[in-house]
Amino acid sequence: MKQLIYLDNAATTKTRPEVVETMLPYFTEYYGNPSSVYEFSGISKKAIVGARETIANAIGAKSNEIYFTAGGSESDNWALIATAEAYSAKGKHIITSKIEHHAVLHTCEYLEKRGFDITYLDVDEYGVVKLDELKKAIRPDTILISIMFANNEIGTIEPIKEIGEIAKEHGILFHTDAVQAFGHVPINVDEYHIDMLSASGHKINGPKGIGFLYIRTGIKSRSFVHGGGQERKRRAGTENVPGIVGFGKAVELAVAEMDERIKKESGLRDYLMERVMEEVPYTRINGHRKNRLSNNVNFAFQFIEGESLLIMLDMKGICGSSGSACTSGSLDPSHVLLSIGLPHEIAHGSLRLTLDQVNTREEMDFVVESIKEIVAKLRSMSPLYEDYMKHQDRHS
Repeated sequence: MKQLIYLDNAATTKTRPEVVETMLPYFTEYYGNPSSVYEFSGISKKAIVGARETIANAIGAKSNEIYFTAGGSESDNWALIATAEAYSAKGKHIITSKIEHHAVLHTCEYLEKRGFDITYLDVDEYGVVKLDELKKAIRPDTILISIMFANNEIGTIEPIKEIGEIAKEHGILFHTDAVQAFGHVPINVDEYHIDMLSASGHKINGPKGIGFLYIRTGIKSRSFVHGGGQERKRRAGTENVPGIVGFGKAVELAVAEMDERIKKESGLRDYLMERVMEEVPYTRINGHRKNRLSNNVNFAFQFIEGESLLIMLDMKGICGSSGSACTSGSLDPSHVLLSIGLPHEIAHGSLRLTLDQVNTREEMDFVVESIKEIVAKLRSMSPLYEDYMKHQDRHS
């Protein structure tokens, strides 16, 4: 196989060997159903308790506030739908933003069809929610504010603490989709006044198919999956014991290595951004330059199609993305890029590269040289670029 430079860690990450090793016994050796009463199944039950405590400690929560799910999308659906149903007598107004993941946006569309009123907040040119607009959007019947912790495409970190304070001041529940942020930045649910938080295992070098929803004690939330009495009767189904154990180990490693990871990734990120901005003309950075996830870079290259760029990077063994992994089959430009004010033609030329601590400076150098070569080649075939350069020549 040719060299592989994997820079799509916002889509998914490689499961770490330590995580796989921790999971393996729960497939073949300790395979008991944790709901059973005999001693053998108690081993599985104890493992779940341990993972739940590890995850709760990572966000300053209590272990009985952590509910395991199949991933971030399910957690988002649960937070919005079950809360909407439980509090519908109080009101039917929910506030979110235009740049949320589709797991939130499509759930909001679902709720709109069922009589709920959704306000979609604008963001500024960096993708930051406008706090004054949030305050103005609040109504007597507002029951929930759902704003992501950090954007999955452009990496911008939202003013979560301030949003939490606004929600608390008005007696409104606050949910944050922290799928991209959890394990990458420090989070404390009490400090940020977060009532519900969604996260996923496979974004932090854990397994796929496992996530959690944090629900603060005292919040009404209806059962989301009906059947047995698992997850304190709120989410039925036999627990994914290997997944839960692996998630717990991934969280343990992420928390222990967070400071080191942030330092390493942000150094590589800044090096990559600076070189591309200096060496590739007609390029812009999408998202906030500084207040962004340490591993996220998002460029917009004028006069080219992102799809072509991705294919040619792939031919060189470089894995990237032109937007959210869930919508990579779409020909429409990213809703996030349009929301920060990019015109269609520039939004189409986007490239998201998301790093891991195992990436190297040498890899970044190869990526920069590859981008320079490919962008120049694509622009040489672009009538728009040719017209633009002729126009520049006439006016120089």
